[in-house]
Amino acid sequence: MCGIAGLIATEPLTRDHRSRVRAMSAAMVHRGPDGEGSFHDGPIALTMRRLSIIDLHGGQQPLFNEDGSLVLIANGEIYNYIELRDQLRSQGHRFRSGSDCEVIVHLYEQYGLDCVKHLRGMFAFALWDARIQRLMLARDRMGEKPLYLHIGPREIYFASELKGLLAAGSVPFTLDPRAVNLYFHYGYVPEPMTPIREVCKLPAAHIFTVDARSWEQKQWCYWRMEDVPARTENPIEAIQHELETISSLIIRSDVPIGIALSGGLDSSAIASMTAHRYPGVMQAFTVGYREESPFDERDDAKALAKHLNMPIHEIQLCADDVASFFPELMYWLDDPIADISALGYYSVMKAAKAHGVSVMLQGHGGDELFWGYPWVRDAVTETTRKLKSHMSGSSNLQEYLTLTTPAYWSLWGMKEWLTSGAGLRPSWRAYTRDRYSPKEQVVFYDLTPDFQLANKGAANLYPKTFLEQLEETTAYDIFRIPLPWPAIDILLTRLICQTYLQENGIAQGDRLSMASSVELRLPFVDFRLVETVIGLRKASSDHSLPPKAWLRQALGSMVPEWILNRPKRGFTPPLHEWHKAIFTAQGATLDEGFLVESGVLIPSCARELSKGPYPAGAGAPLSFKALTLELWSRKLAAVTTEAQRSGPCTQLDQGKAA
Repeated sequence: MCGIAGLIATEPLTRDHRSRVRAMSAAMVHRGPDGEGSFHDGPIALTMRRLSIIDLHGGQQPLFNEDGSLVLIANGEIYNYIELRDQLRSQGHRFRSGSDCEVIVHLYEQYGLDCVKHLRGMFAFALWDARIQRLMLARDRMGEKPLYLHIGPREIYFASELKGLLAAGSVPFTLDPRAVNLYFHYGYVPEPMTPIREVCKLPAAHIFTVDARSWEQKQWCYWRMEDVPARTENPIEAIQHELETISSLIIRSDVPIGIALSGGLDSSAIASMTAHRYPGVMQAFTVGYREESPFDERDDAKALAKHLNMPIHEIQLCADDVASFFPELMYWLDDPIADISALGYYSVMKAAKAHGVSVMLQGHGGDELFWGYPWVRDAVTETTRKLKSHMSGSSNLQEYLTLTTPAYWSLWGMKEWLTSGAGLRPSWRAYTRDRYSPKEQVVFYDLTPDFQLANKGAANLYPKTFLEQLEETTAYDIFRIPLPWPAIDILLTRLICQTYLQENGIAQGDRLSMASSVELRLPFVDFRLVETVIGLRKASSDHSLPPKAWLRQALGSMVPEWILNRPKRGFTPPLHEWHKAIFTAQGATLDEGFLVESGVLIPSCARELSKGPYPAGAGAPLSFKALTLELWSRKLAAVTTEAQRSGPCTQLDQGKAA
């Protein structure tokens, strides 16, 4: 696990260029406090920070092939590296280390750009082929490891974190209006966009190459859920096999491993599957709240830890902690993510590091892959109905009058349902939505209350000049898919994985674990497990079964029955108390703040938002999204200002030559 960065240019790099690259490395020391390495030759400069996990003494980067013509820096873990190393040795390749990432170099020698297809794990890497003067950048299939890009006419910068990229001082901190509008709808900025106008992300499952001689650039996707072949075997047995396989692979480590444990099914499943396989003592870490909360799951977590003979550490949070640390938390998030649970993730990882644990397991992905969210299952049903309506050429209002109260309206409660005319108003809205929205637009995030609230109110926050810059883009563009669609349940699985899972859950997990120099591993997003579920789903759709039906059955012999049958409870802290404390301490920063000065918010609107949660009852109120973006902008703009003020020559002293 590391942080990587680099630069490629049309001309040989100068000392100024190389010092900018070293400044990027210095800004990411938290991702790799155990060492650093660099390489530069002609038009290319590469740098990395190392967090030692596999081959603690021999796995330093950059890594090279036998004749030194290939140079690699990589971030992540290759879980099947032992099997790949044995295979490559039989093909005549010689290894210099026991590093898991060294297999990438030899796979490239053997298979070229298709080397990524053999990797099972999480990764973002840069590989320089000196023979043909080509740089290859690649990301793993599910987007666990990030890679930010600034593509200029004569230079291309890349880094594992946005603040690392900004530390080069080559990119102005200018907010992108289109990205900001998406942020107010989703609570994050979906890739490949970032909040910064001249910075993008290399999308998950993509390769990007640059020819230093011709300056030709290519980017393509090497893996898609839609391309996974159908599978007709027993779903429970197939899923159980992949769970057992990844449980064995994901605990390969030369340092201690722990687990973030709630009382929910997903983390309990990971703990149950790995605890008895792990050769040492796996420690568990759980979060609770000082304020009363029905979502405090410490007792459930402790009960499972006792059942598995795992030592468990409790972290207790309170509203005052959240309010005081909130601005600093925005810095570590790297991207603005309006999720009040962020401090919980950060605190767990910080506690793990304090107890000597450098690798943590977590249950992200179970809900997205196995229909854990009721609104996503409803989206399949409603999109299917819309498609049938368009195919028939007419909309039948009678079909919509049977619409009942969806589970995702639980926050609004029965009173809201009654005042809606016992469901008649939402039925009519669904009918008109499907009749007048584009045929290629699936029913998706427009089902969720936070999206609906943003769609009604976000535009009222923006000045006229800001609105003009949105051009023709809308928040709906993400779920407008050209016809003909693939199977709808496959399509919506991909959408939820590439948006909420990737940009909220996975992104928070990566940044907030690396903030404490901890590597996070997510067994449920292993691509072989994902392919298995998608292949089975193509042959036999499961969205109409009870939530997580396949997963619960596959876990039947691994997880205690009292865990399997427990009702789902989200990881939700005391919202009211935390929101109130945050706005009391930080809300005033919105009034005449960075967003007002940048022309994002109308001053009067910013003043109203600064007073507290608006609208009340929303999971992520517009006011909370605005405050998160305000504090994040201040932190990251300061990184840019300091980099540009200091200049690369001053920054040279921040890093050491490798």
